[in-house]
Amino acid sequence: MPSVNLRQLRDTRRLKSWLRAGKTVELKERDRIIARIVPEMSEQSPVKWPDFDTLAKEILGDRVLPGSDLLIEERGRY
Repeated sequence: MPSVNLRQLRDTRRLKSWLRAGKTVELKERDRIIARIVPEMSEQSPVKWPDFDTLAKEILGDRVLPGSDLLIEERGRY
């Protein structure tokens, strides 16, 4: 567990890196621990992604468009 004294507490870059890594930091005055800084543990629910294969089947059906035809179609406007 990393520890810092009051003067070193000004180095917020190092302190934030420890907290982002999930480490608890001890705050010391001389040789006494006067506080502990504990990182916030937020529970994030996993993102549920849509089923892109099923969605593509619904939109396009069974047809397959080659990439070259799509490019010709897009560039043909100019």
